[in-house]
Amino acid sequence: MSAVVENRVNRRKILLCAIGMSPQIVTETLYALAVQPSEGTTSWIPDEIYLVTTRRGAQHAILNLLSGTPGWFHRLCRDYGLPHIDFDERSIHVLLGSEGAELEDVRTIADNEQAADQICRLVSGFTLRNETELHVSLAGGRKTMGYYLGYALSLFGREQDRLSHVLVSEPYEGHPDFYYPTPGQSIIHTRDPKTPVAIDCRHAHVELAEIPFIRFNDGLPDALRDGKAGFMQTVQMANRMRTEVHMEFDIHALSLKVNDQAIALKPPAFALYWWFARAHLAGLKGIDWYQECGEWGWREGYLKLLLRLVGQKANRYYDETEEKLTKWFLDKEKGTKGPGGYFGPLLSRANQQKFMPMLGAKLAKHCMIFKVGDGPMYALPKALKVTEV
Repeated sequence: MSAVVENRVNRRKILLCAIGMSPQIVTETLYALAVQPSEGTTSWIPDEIYLVTTRRGAQHAILNLLSGTPGWFHRLCRDYGLPHIDFDERSIHVLLGSEGAELEDVRTIADNEQAADQICRLVSGFTLRNETELHVSLAGGRKTMGYYLGYALSLFGREQDRLSHVLVSEPYEGHPDFYYPTPGQSIIHTRDPKTPVAIDCRHAHVELAEIPFIRFNDGLPDALRDGKAGFMQTVQMANRMRTEVHMEFDIHALSLKVNDQAIALKPPAFALYWWFARAHLAGLKGIDWYQECGEWGWREGYLKLLLRLVGQKANRYYDETEEKLTKWFLDKEKGTKGPGGYFGPLLSRANQQKFMPMLGAKLAKHCMIFKVGDGPMYALPKALKVTEV
């Protein structure tokens, strides 16, 4: 138990905000997290702060938050005695266009696609290591930026990660001169051009509304966890986990697909899954792969299918497999595992090296061969839809 507590304490806290032309979002969120947390919660002080924004937004943030004057981020830390937080110009991620130039704004379809992929990579990078915890604020930036940021956290977020929106009381909300409730008197004026009214920043009320979100992280394939695949491909894979599972065999192309995701298998492993798929289509409860003879025995079933895949001529896949299976079958009287000694490792390699990495744990378990009960039977899941083309 002590090790778990220590792990939580030692996690590096990361705050990530999307901002547009309102850098106040950063100080307001930091204040709500570190200085005045919601009732029933404890202070959460980030070790690092990162921003995702446009070129104009970055310039605005640097001048208003990180400069010597006004330097609102530094002022907040001094006012409330916060410890050192890693946050400087290098912490600001400026979105790039398709040509590699910094985006002035996110307006076109192409800009949105570029922003989605970059935000996806950014969030996935922060969630790759379990010794971090990420807090994402959706309060700033264009609506599409907030959407992509929240969706990316849903794709990659872990149990320790959080999503929130900062709420500021009137008339301070959106005021260009308000950055956080100050500990002492700090006077600004309302924006009514005719009758501006003096207001005191220390009387502002700032709170954080935590937003619940569905976590898909544990079901994503390893190949998509680093965010390199892009936003759309990652979303498509997440959607595949929620639909009917369909396994398609193209015998001529030696192609196996699960919900349109190709799984590259060598002939022995492909023949193994094809063998069980045919039993599945025939309505069998499963296959006893220790059985040698008969229509569904390994000699009449598996080896004949393998032969169809590799051709009638002598082939190393077929010759080596037949030799190994025959040896395992003859040796079973000596206390060995019988044909299972061949099929077991073959199946394990296919599942662990192909199905799990390519499909993710949640989707893979709905289409992998599994052991039926305590007996010698193995089968594909009943709900799996199988077709041959």
